[in-house]
Amino acid sequence: MSAPDGSPVGAERSIGQLFASATADMSALVHDEIALAKAQLKQDVKRGATSGGAFTAAGMLLLFSLPMLNFALAYGIRTWSGWNLALCFLLSFAANVLVALALVLIGVVFAKKAKKGRGPQKVAASVKETAGVLQRAKPHPRPELPEDRVPQAIEAVARSSS
Repeated sequence: MSAPDGSPVGAERSIGQLFASATADMSALVHDEIALAKAQLKQDVKRGATSGGAFTAAGMLLLFSLPMLNFALAYGIRTWSGWNLALCFLLSFAANVLVALALVLIGVVFAKKAKKGRGPQKVAASVKETAGVLQRAKPHPRPELPEDRVPQAIEAVARSSS
């Protein structure tokens, strides 16, 4: 069994190895948070595009369907009811406006969802929080060395073994 950096479990790692491991972990964390921000931004853009599509559809409906629908609906109402033709044209126009309003409401709902999407803001807050934790982190005090392991003895052993 080995540690994430490949060294055997239980073996003491040097400060350099610990620092390299911490640096790699921080780099991976930052990359993951950037990927999360991109995914959330993509979702917000998709909602905004859906909203824009609904608004466009509402406008196109009013623009292209009003003449033909108004004539057909007005003459249909006149045939069924026998009312004045001007009133029948007003009723057909009102029906078109109601359909357009329904499409505008759909557009507004999706626009609000896109506006509420705070994906990148959440990730930015998370990054700031992580940075704050790392700034407040302090190294643990080193335990006192036993008498037989004083630094001079360790240095002497190191010189004699080289």
